Amino acid sequence: MDAIPRKEYPRPQLRRRDWMNLNGTWDFAFDFGKSGIDRGFQDRTELDRKILVPFCPESELGGIGYKDFIPAVWYLRTFSLTEEQRRGRVLLHFGAVDYGCQVWINGQKAGGHEGGYASFTLDITAQAVTGENRITVYAWDDGRSGKQCRGKQSGFFQSVGCDYTRTTGIWQTVWLEFVPEAYLEKLWYYPNIAEKTLTIKVKTRGSGLLQAESFYEGRSCGSGQTRITAGNGLLTLSLSELHLWETGCGRLYDLKLRFGEDEAESYFGMREVCIQGEKVLLNGKSVFQRLVLDQGFYPEGVYTAPSDDALLRDIELSLAAGFNGARLHQKVFEERFLYHCDRMGYLVWGEQGNWGLDHSRPDGLKRFLPEWMEVLERDFNHPAIVGWCPFNETWDYEGRKQDDDLLGIVYDMTRRYDTTRPCIDTSGNYHVRTDIYDVHDYEQDPEVFRSHYQPFGEGGPLWERLAPRQSPVEGVPVFVSEYGGIKWDAEGRREDGWGYGEGPETPEEYLERYRKLTDALLDNPRMFGFCYTQLYDVEQELNGLYTYDRKPKFDMEQIRRINSRKAAVED
Repeated sequence: MDAIPRKEYPRPQLRRRDWMNLNGTWDFAFDFGKSGIDRGFQDRTELDRKILVPFCPESELGGIGYKDFIPAVWYLRTFSLTEEQRRGRVLLHFGAVDYGCQVWINGQKAGGHEGGYASFTLDITAQAVTGENRITVYAWDDGRSGKQCRGKQSGFFQSVGCDYTRTTGIWQTVWLEFVPEAYLEKLWYYPNIAEKTLTIKVKTRGSGLLQAESFYEGRSCGSGQTRITAGNGLLTLSLSELHLWETGCGRLYDLKLRFGEDEAESYFGMREVCIQGEKVLLNGKSVFQRLVLDQGFYPEGVYTAPSDDALLRDIELSLAAGFNGARLHQKVFEERFLYHCDRMGYLVWGEQGNWGLDHSRPDGLKRFLPEWMEVLERDFNHPAIVGWCPFNETWDYEGRKQDDDLLGIVYDMTRRYDTTRPCIDTSGNYHVRTDIYDVHDYEQDPEVFRSHYQPFGEGGPLWERLAPRQSPVEGVPVFVSEYGGIKWDAEGRREDGWGYGEGPETPEEYLERYRKLTDALLDNPRMFGFCYTQLYDVEQELNGLYTYDRKPKFDMEQIRRINSRKAAVED
């Protein structure tokens, strides 16, 4: 086992030098009866198994590979602190723990969290000591309860259809950070292209002088300072150079920040997203969004990429196929992935893994909204994120229809928190209030598929396959946010292989179907984008352009030419 997997700094948008990666080998124990607290696991100094964090116990990379339902697990390891590291505050960060957890430091309760996708931080200054420390984590998970979001994790024993291997417990980097008593806690960036400015909103712990300086390719582009006395402040930097963040060109600015003794580095992109009639504009231009569905699964790591290079590789594979972005589907992706999207000018839609949550009841709000707001706060500054989509395909839950107020309130809260991006309330169905109207259509006959949207393109009404339950919103942007899903078992190994409709017989037939389906959307002057299902196969689902281990199924140059030609809506 690698001593420290995933060694890279996990939060690129707020980097400090003084930190400690806690990934690596931890003690581990299953708790099938959820009785560990009663048995005093929080006071133990060892557990009976080992696991490689941040990989989940279901994964091969974690060293366990247990695929059945896991109601609860325990983790334990030690770390050492110097007197210097304890001079200020000691912060314990978790990238994500699925689903809920409690944390002890040296047998003392340090806090907890609920929500399997959101990152969280615990201040463990009061519990930590100079010398050796013991961290114990209890995590529980029940994707079948209807009380939590589980995304595409299977609710059955086996992976089946479009549900896959589950993830339990820690699945992103765990790390310590050492900060002074007064430090930068949160940052929000508001670029203004017309004025060539960046406004920084900050939340701090304590008072002090905030200083900020921006750089582009090493050249200083603007600086400023402001005094903060009540934990909140605003600082606007005038930029001497304007470089726009665009598709394929990240053009990121570096940012150095100082708040008293606290020093940090960050970055930002100058880009604006807005809706003008039926168009979604990027920096005032109509850019056709050539998106692909990316579900963020990995053969050996399940939810966790085996390396930082693997995150980057998925973006490169998408670009090679002629896409300029992705729907990050039914999962909140880790910050390192978003960082690479930012660098490469890769458009993405942020989505919650809402499947598994009972959205037919109003009390689903208390399970959904707090975590979703944490996601919005964590990822607000990423220029690559061009829209939010809290829900996907809100099918009736055990025969009960969705609670429209639940979806409506989440949409309202999303737009109140973030006025800089559009929000789709639920992708595909069933819309309540939305900035963009999207549909999912897996029709495999290209001529029938084109006939669905040709009248709309000629000024008529939008075809809606779920017309009894929802009506298209007039005058807003429209796109087909899931289509294709053409089944192709490139390696001929999956008897349980699943896909949409009848798969083609030959590679030539596949490419012809792909071209005609895609042309129907590129040619439509009222479509602002598309999203093809999907980038790569996931376990038994064989709809990918690449296999699960990321091997191309076809000549990607042919796919790239189909995807990248000019769309009718583009400037």
